[in-house]
Amino acid sequence: MQNRSIFPFLCFLLLVTQSFSQTSIASTGLKGVIKTKKGDPLPFAAIVVKGTDVSTISNEEGKYQLDLKPGYYEVIFQYLGFKTGQKAFTIENKMETFDLTMEEQAYNLGEVRIGNKGEDPAYTIMRRAIAKSRYHFLQVESYTAKAYSKSSFVITDLPLEFLYKKELKEMEKESNFKKGVPILNESVSEVTFRQPNTYKQRVIAARNSQDKNFANANQYFLTSFYQPEVVKAVSPLSPRAFTYYKFEYEGSFRENGVEINKIKVTPRSYGEGVYRGTIYITENLWSIYSLNLQTVNTGFNIEIKQVYSPIQGVWMPINQQFHVNGGIYGIKGKGDLVISQTFSKLKINPAFQADIVVVDGKKEKEEARKIGLSSREIKSQKLEEVVSKQKEFSAKNLKKLMKEYEKQDLKKKEEKGEDIDLNFTRNDSTSVDSMAGNRSMAFWDSIRSVPLTVAEVKSYIRLDSIIVMKEGTQEQRDSLLIAKADTTKKKGGGTDFLGNLITGHTFRLGKKSPWRLEYVSPLLGLQVNTVEGWVLNGGGFKLKYKKGNQPKKETDEIQISNNGVKRYTVRDAGTWTFSGLTRYSFAREKLFATGGVDYNWKQNTINISGGKTVAQFNPENPMHPILNSLTTLFLERNFIKIYEKNFIRLDFRTSRENEHFELKANIEYANRRALSNRSNTNPYNWIDWQKRTFTSNIPVNEELADESGTRLPKKLGHRALTVGLSAFYKPWQKYRTQKGKTTFYDDDSPKLSVSYRKGIDVFGSEVNFDFVQVGIAHGFDTGVRSKLSYKVAAGAFLNGRNVQFPDYQHFAGNQFFFQYGDPVGTFRMLDYYRYSTSERFVEAHALAELRKFLLTQITWFRIMGIKENFFAHYLRTPDSNNYGELGYALDIGIRFPFRVEVANSFEGFKYKHTVFRIGTTMNFSFGKK
Repeated sequence: MQNRSIFPFLCFLLLVTQSFSQTSIASTGLKGVIKTKKGDPLPFAAIVVKGTDVSTISNEEGKYQLDLKPGYYEVIFQYLGFKTGQKAFTIENKMETFDLTMEEQAYNLGEVRIGNKGEDPAYTIMRRAIAKSRYHFLQVESYTAKAYSKSSFVITDLPLEFLYKKELKEMEKESNFKKGVPILNESVSEVTFRQPNTYKQRVIAARNSQDKNFANANQYFLTSFYQPEVVKAVSPLSPRAFTYYKFEYEGSFRENGVEINKIKVTPRSYGEGVYRGTIYITENLWSIYSLNLQTVNTGFNIEIKQVYSPIQGVWMPINQQFHVNGGIYGIKGKGDLVISQTFSKLKINPAFQADIVVVDGKKEKEEARKIGLSSREIKSQKLEEVVSKQKEFSAKNLKKLMKEYEKQDLKKKEEKGEDIDLNFTRNDSTSVDSMAGNRSMAFWDSIRSVPLTVAEVKSYIRLDSIIVMKEGTQEQRDSLLIAKADTTKKKGGGTDFLGNLITGHTFRLGKKSPWRLEYVSPLLGLQVNTVEGWVLNGGGFKLKYKKGNQPKKETDEIQISNNGVKRYTVRDAGTWTFSGLTRYSFAREKLFATGGVDYNWKQNTINISGGKTVAQFNPENPMHPILNSLTTLFLERNFIKIYEKNFIRLDFRTSRENEHFELKANIEYANRRALSNRSNTNPYNWIDWQKRTFTSNIPVNEELADESGTRLPKKLGHRALTVGLSAFYKPWQKYRTQKGKTTFYDDDSPKLSVSYRKGIDVFGSEVNFDFVQVGIAHGFDTGVRSKLSYKVAAGAFLNGRNVQFPDYQHFAGNQFFFQYGDPVGTFRMLDYYRYSTSERFVEAHALAELRKFLLTQITWFRIMGIKENFFAHYLRTPDSNNYGELGYALDIGIRFPFRVEVANSFEGFKYKHTVFRIGTTMNFSFGKK
């Protein structure tokens, strides 16, 4: 659907609409309705045929259907909070009907459990469950599951519909979208899991009532609450759980000889990153029996339900439900997803065959001390050996034991050359059967394990009628395509040409040609400054050549990656890019031109460029020309400081994925020339501020002060030959090895850097210096949705015989009310060039993002995803007088990183100024090469 992009809510819910199962095809079986004593239907109840891999779930109306061959069966009915029912059936040559009324579960609060006047007994249960969570997570080595999923979502409110009424009608006509009408998605899949994180899905059938496409699964599906985090929220079974949650024992009940404990989960502060609700834990096994948990994500309420059942003695999730409701930008809606799974070929890790007893070291201190193992004993033995010798472990010992097991297992895999993933990020791959989207209604009626509701049937009927009208016969489809093409030609001509002239366009030079020609519009670089007046910048072309990197033909199966992008096997090849760009100054009546050649191969890039242009004194371009244009026209402020240069330059860069290692090198020979403001600057400010005047284009710098007090660079006309070399390295970055190929994650490893710049006074060059800089940048989580980031750098000119101002060490200053760029390493109110130095410096930056501090003590702020921040910046140069900044910020954006800040500056550790800033948490790097 082409118009989906105007609905952000659809984008979110489409991520919550897919997965997995298949039941046996039969014309006989069992059907009925499940309801409460009051007559209310019980939606999404789990129905399992004992001793088989056949199961289903009831729909929203409480209706269910099991397709079974004639025979004798025992059927189990499960629903969270209700007594499990079990009944035997003899199926003959017809569809039997059985309606079930389920009773609410009664809980026993026995005296033994509630008699302790100390802590709530829930804490003992949860300590044991948490200690054993990793055991349960690693217990299943692999499995194959058949899964059926059904999701539906509906837009309930569209504010200001009249503004896009035409688009809505077109969407309804083309793809069955309509406010209030559920969009239904069904899929049948085979799922294969292998430890530690590999999920493979083969979609057998997929059907969507909106169109014939289907949405990719998101991170919630097949998630395990035995992991420390579930979609960036802390699991109640995480080792950190007691920091974020309070637990309350609400009773127990017995089912098939197993005692089940009901535990209320209450976050210490509700909001994004935590859950609330109920979790049921089996006694002695300390595994999950079922759960009903809720969380919020950017203003959306998300409810997750999971029902477990014993498979080969291991409790596995056979029924999962996800319910979403909320809104964004006034658009509101709700969505539901249910997944029914049946497991087969379940392989238990041999090291986990024997059951173990977990002793709570806090409640049973003496017993835990007797059975305790030393660190040496744990490290010197294999898990199988330890478990065979003793059956009881303290919670503390079990955690250490599982940690050591994973270390030993990783070492074995490394020695065998097997796939490794140190970050344990889910590795999902999805293959889609070529017939998945073309199954007939008869096929779906035979394979569907959850009956459709009346509203869902109507939605499919609407889609079928649209498809008939849209597709019809082959002759009709051809006529429609010809008509559309004619209409496009008649409508498009002039409009498309004008649009391409303004925005640019890419041309393909032949159907199979490896050449691409990109026209770059100069209008996109329109700007104004006090030196050049109005400027057209960037107009020109880019010619790309890329051969031997075309995808192979599609086979019967399409491979889909985690982000939903189709993947094909491609042959690696280099890419050539030839470019020529222009810059025209209307006030100076000058045309500048630059050109270059890029060659990219594997993870390397080499670039040769040259020409005549203008550049900022700080090569990192601290002020974007477009923003400077706005300040010039409306605020009578010219922050940008530029000079003219003729140059030729060679750049080389090599990097590893996610910058595990990166090396940069460059050499440049340039003729630099000073520029001054135009004598008549009045045309460049549309608003005349009486107390303001444009400043000189020559930067003011403290280090350049002479006896008269002048602080301007002495010589701005010179030649310079410079060489640069930089290296970046992440020493402890986590990685994944798959099929012998290693890739690195962009995780919390510190990033170390070292750089060297050299000015060489040969061939007429008038620079001579040696500059060295070292630095470290690091960011790590300090809690749920909390993070501490810092950057520290120091450098010095070891040789400063002749350092020209463009070669000084400059800093990321800011004098504009809008703060952008790196939120960690950018000063909020530092003059762009005042403390630039040709001697030495130390700078330090820190940003603390806090989920809960002052305003975020209020639950509403946390639910809406608002965070508080504190930041600090420090700069020491020979003339900076210990410049510093301290500030406070609120990230108030909903699905957009918007920030409001207040910052204070200090010099000589004395307060100087206070400013307010509006900015973004996104790291823009406008204009950098």
